[in-house]
Amino acid sequence: MELLPLFLTALALGLLGGGHCIGMCGGLMGALTLAIPAEQRHGWTLWRVLLGYNLGRIASYSVAGALLGSLGWLLQDLGLGPVLRLIAGLLMIAMGLYLANWWSGLTRIEHIGRGLWKHIEPRARRLLPVTRLPQAVLLGSLWGWLPCGLVYSTLVWASSQGEAGLSAALMATFGLGTLPTLLATGLLANRMMALLRRRSVRITAGVLIILFGIWTIPGPHTAWIAGGHHSATHSAH
Repeated sequence: MELLPLFLTALALGLLGGGHCIGMCGGLMGALTLAIPAEQRHGWTLWRVLLGYNLGRIASYSVAGALLGSLGWLLQDLGLGPVLRLIAGLLMIAMGLYLANWWSGLTRIEHIGRGLWKHIEPRARRLLPVTRLPQAVLLGSLWGWLPCGLVYSTLVWASSQGEAGLSAALMATFGLGTLPTLLATGLLANRMMALLRRRSVRITAGVLIILFGIWTIPGPHTAWIAGGHHSATHSAH
């Protein structure tokens, strides 16, 4: 299996989901910034803390990827890989419909993680206000478990690859894709928010993710890809 397309897809999912990131985490990112003491809220000191938040958040995505990737490996071993790919594809389609403002059913999936978040949020609040980089990283690692349909969709897709290490790496790459949106502040954030909220941009992102979801679902195209791979292998010999 070629890994580069997988990593490019993970990065694209993070970038395309920017509108959802602003809706879910934009306010939280602003609150975390305001939680930094005023005298530290400038220059490299501010950016170091913001990077710390996001480093912790991306690390939590990787941990979740490794955990669910181990389950994906077990399901693949049991011959249930196509079922996992089907679920991943359907979630991707739901994500695309959500981004395009055509159907908001994906938000119901976020209820799955709210029970866990109720236990994590109080611990996260105890870390405020943030004054040190390790504190920011720890807070970000807790923030990464915030219920999010975009993360859940990508997580199932990453775990469908059937390898814990690969799943963790794909989730880290996805997290890097979300980084530009969540790091943007001030005027840039306003411009980015205006861009990501344009109907044409949201529909384009939604359609691309829907197409990827359809491609992820097992079907005749899967056999075609496998056949092409085998033909190339035989030709090489």
